[in-house]
Amino acid sequence: MDHISKVEGSAGLEVRVRNNKVESVHFKITEYKRFYTEAMKGKPILGLPQLLSRICGTCSNAHILCSIEACEKALEIVPSEQTWLLRILTMYGLMIRDHALHLYLFTMPDLFGRDSFLDFDENNPEEHQLLHDAFEIKATGNALATIIAGRSVHAPYPVIGGFTHFPAKKEIAEAIEKIKKIRPAVLRLIKIFEKCDFHFDRKTDFVAMVPERYGFLNGCIDSGKGDCLPEQYFGNFLERVVLPYSQASAYKHGGKAYMVGALARMNLAKERLHNETKKSLKETLDLFPSTDIYYNNLAQAIEILHSVDDAIEILENNKFKEEPLIKKPYKEGVGIGVVEAPRGTLYHKVEVGADGIVKGGEIVVPTGQNQINIEEDIWRLVDELIPETPKEKIEYEIEKLIRAYDPCMSCAAHFLEVKWS
Repeated sequence: MDHISKVEGSAGLEVRVRNNKVESVHFKITEYKRFYTEAMKGKPILGLPQLLSRICGTCSNAHILCSIEACEKALEIVPSEQTWLLRILTMYGLMIRDHALHLYLFTMPDLFGRDSFLDFDENNPEEHQLLHDAFEIKATGNALATIIAGRSVHAPYPVIGGFTHFPAKKEIAEAIEKIKKIRPAVLRLIKIFEKCDFHFDRKTDFVAMVPERYGFLNGCIDSGKGDCLPEQYFGNFLERVVLPYSQASAYKHGGKAYMVGALARMNLAKERLHNETKKSLKETLDLFPSTDIYYNNLAQAIEILHSVDDAIEILENNKFKEEPLIKKPYKEGVGIGVVEAPRGTLYHKVEVGADGIVKGGEIVVPTGQNQINIEEDIWRLVDELIPETPKEKIEYEIEKLIRAYDPCMSCAAHFLEVKWS
């Protein structure tokens, strides 16, 4: 099997330099196209969210919730308040687990000069603590998602019109205890990335869906220009760019590259974080808004704390009971779903016929939106390093920079094949 498509992805990079000046940068997402927008055609709409969750193992639950929203909009289904809270908790489980995976396993080895997180020394008190913190935080995110949604990946309980299973009182109590227990570990994590010595600033535009209360499931699309676009118009906001050397579609807005993800969310909506999070991080939050790409890691750590604090409040102040799915007759329609996945704004569009069969659709993922911005960052970075820096050091700095974006590739720790010409 020369090419295995059901993986988080792979990438390459070509940098062309002449007379110590960069002439071109090609960041190539080389995974072969997987044709999900074709595969969704002819499928029953009720099965679409589970099909599209298979786009990604890491953030499959974001795809499920985004697809459900699109399908419900097409069928004119309005979810109940309880369903909404359960979906928020599902997303918090994802954010806790997914951000922890990236920060501890992919990014933290760079901070400690290690090749792998598993190379940390159990006999060193700080590294021993971090090893245990990592797996406790990640396990807590998994546990929350499992209690609420059935699994931490490809969750079976959230469906069009509601949930098929509801958490028991005992499970809620256990979840609250687990989440409270990891809060000190999350604060330690934030301090590590706040004190990180890696920095790279370049002015760019930031785009995120901004809700009234910091979250990942609703809001309007904010580009920091003073306007906020209703999410159903996000497709019109995007300008698709074909990069002939990459298998992934790229995007601009207003002819310019932009960044999505935790840094964009923090820059545009930090004042909407949970009150307990803001109390604990007053000085840390003063660092935002920022154009330092490495603060994307810090923003992810802050989002873990927000997810912890808001999840505790929701679980302690709500009782969940069984309720039937909301169902409506099939009708011809178009639905748009937009959520903030761990890596940024995720867009699903579905067109359905009167028979409930999907006629077509569109999917835009965060890494595609960040692709051109990553290239422009690399261009500036290499231009700055080229005169006196060895090639091996430049390659390492490029890898660190790309890792800060947390692109949706499971091999983000060491994925680059760099070709110099």
